[in-house]
Amino acid sequence: MPNKNQITERFKHIQDTICNGLEQLDGLAKFHEDKWNREDGGGGITRILQEGNLIEKGGVNFSAVHGTLPDVIKNAFVVNETNFFATGVSIVLHPHSPLVPIIHMNIRYFELSKQTWWFGGGIDLTPHYVNERKAKEFHVDLKTICDRHHQDFYSKHKAWADDYFFIKHRNETRGIGGVFFDRLNEQNTPLNKEQLFNYVCDLGENFVDIYAKQTEFRNQPFSEEQKMWQHLRRGRYVEFNLIYDKGTKFGLDTSGRIESILMSLPKDASWHYNYQPQPNTEEAKTLSLLKKGVGWVF
Repeated sequence: MPNKNQITERFKHIQDTICNGLEQLDGLAKFHEDKWNREDGGGGITRILQEGNLIEKGGVNFSAVHGTLPDVIKNAFVVNETNFFATGVSIVLHPHSPLVPIIHMNIRYFELSKQTWWFGGGIDLTPHYVNERKAKEFHVDLKTICDRHHQDFYSKHKAWADDYFFIKHRNETRGIGGVFFDRLNEQNTPLNKEQLFNYVCDLGENFVDIYAKQTEFRNQPFSEEQKMWQHLRRGRYVEFNLIYDKGTKFGLDTSGRIESILMSLPKDASWHYNYQPQPNTEEAKTLSLLKKGVGWVF
């Protein structure tokens, strides 16, 4: 079974592979790299790509940290152990074009002891304009990956994503969801540790191919009104990440590197007072599809 060192090394390799693939997909910008150390134990590699042909701002983070678990996290996890180890890869990409979606991926491993460990993560898509054909394509890609590992994973993890990526105060989902899972281990799934590890790595290793398909309209012209709408949708993304996202909270509560934690935020976003799209517009259509339980595959 994979140990934490083997998991760490494979996650590092996934970060490298994704960064190389994204540089090729973008065609212009190169990643800027910051290696950092955490005072309380461990560190990471933050890579940021900005002002490319495709990507306005994007980050691919790797971290492997350890230390004493703060009481607030112990209470949230409902655990008694004190020492922890956590490693993972986290990605957020904000494109220039409002016709290309925001994408997020995270794969992670958490260990309190050799007996207490779990995997978490997933991929989700946040289109500024929901294109139903592209949304279905995205979910078919994820279902294909899930089905390689367990026939129930897509339906369960898709529903989990709908619930997790929900902006409660807006009564809307952040985007069209994807798959999300947390605290997967041998006690709550039929898979063993190696099989679960292969599942999360399969998502990571297919990330670039999945996103490349979603950039179909990258060279299509767009209007100032569409750019304004993109900034409004980015504002919703910011609201979710700062209010609800557990990864953000974990990073802040464990004295993480602030620039790496907040790399998920876009370069520009907007909040217009009480903005309401006109009926029968693409903006109104998008809002109508930001809800739980949409059957994109079936």
